[in-house]
Amino acid sequence: MTNTPAAPVPFSRIKIRTGALVFCGDDVALIRRDRADSTHYTPPGGNVEHGEDLTRALARELAEELGLDTAAAEGGDLMWVVDQRVTRPGPTPPPRKLHLIYRFHISPDIRATLADRELDELPDGSHEVGVIEWIDYRNTAELPIFPPIGPALAALADPRAAVTDTALDAVTDANYTWV
Repeated sequence: MTNTPAAPVPFSRIKIRTGALVFCGDDVALIRRDRADSTHYTPPGGNVEHGEDLTRALARELAEELGLDTAAAEGGDLMWVVDQRVTRPGPTPPPRKLHLIYRFHISPDIRATLADRELDELPDGSHEVGVIEWIDYRNTAELPIFPPIGPALAALADPRAAVTDTALDAVTDANYTWV
């Protein structure tokens, strides 16, 4: 008798993604990803690797995607946590993911040194190119941002405004559909 492993259950795994809203004045860096049937934006960041410290993961991702040394930026405070329990396209069962969104502020001099595109390696070894766009944070409410933080971001009184509740609404199949 052989034991066949049970099929993975959707949302049975929990992944953590660190991301950052990097502000330069009123502008915030977002990565635009253009696909054949959609365009969406994400804050720079990525998944925390096994055993990796959250702060190191965030610093690694910002260095990889923007060329930003977080030691040269101001801030690094946790702004929001977004709980993701949404089905996504593809053959693997979706994980439950916690998105930890931090905030940094940089000067125009540092901004001038940062990348203007980001290469995201795909499973086949090719790369998807993301374009780094600097957008006035007040204009993000209607943008297709994932996780969907645009309305909360646009509602800030200013880029340094205190956040009273770090937990944003969970992203579920009831309130989000992948495009």
